[in-house]
Amino acid sequence: MSRHVDVFAKGRFVADRWNLVADGDPLPEGPVLISFARWKASAADFLEKNRPVGLVLEPSDPLDDVVADLPRLAAIAIRFPVFADGRGYSLARLLRDRHGYTGELRAIGDILIDQVAHFFRVGFDTLAIDHAPTRARLLAGAPVCLPLHYQPALEPVTAPVPGRSWLRVPYRDAWCGV
Repeated sequence: MSRHVDVFAKGRFVADRWNLVADGDPLPEGPVLISFARWKASAADFLEKNRPVGLVLEPSDPLDDVVADLPRLAAIAIRFPVFADGRGYSLARLLRDRHGYTGELRAIGDILIDQVAHFFRVGFDTLAIDHAPTRARLLAGAPVCLPLHYQPALEPVTAPVPGRSWLRVPYRDAWCGV
């Protein structure tokens, strides 16, 4: 079992309430994040215990195999084993847009400072950041929002830039710092 001491959410680090449980480890008290394989092997056992349970997806895990279980999952954590693996972004957008998932969506792993804004734009709520330089910069108050973007995202409304209809100015959350 492991636990991130804190996670990045809405511009600050907050205490992590989830226990990340490895396959084969006993379950601790409280909310747990378990692997896709463990969920598929014993989902009924977790549901009987009536406790918050979340699922950890690897980039290659088949999302279609968990769609029916989404209403029962309090959180879904998507692992980013290396910063250059963007498959988790697609999983997040599919969960939010196509499947209407409203629980906590978390990114876990090798997250770089210049990716932080993108994680929130595709629907992540929290980031469990393993990359020490990113953590240090966020703790020092580095801004993470992008002033302009080209792709639509989950922001409620974006405004076009006059004369450049493809470019958008996003509404900014109070924690962006821009």
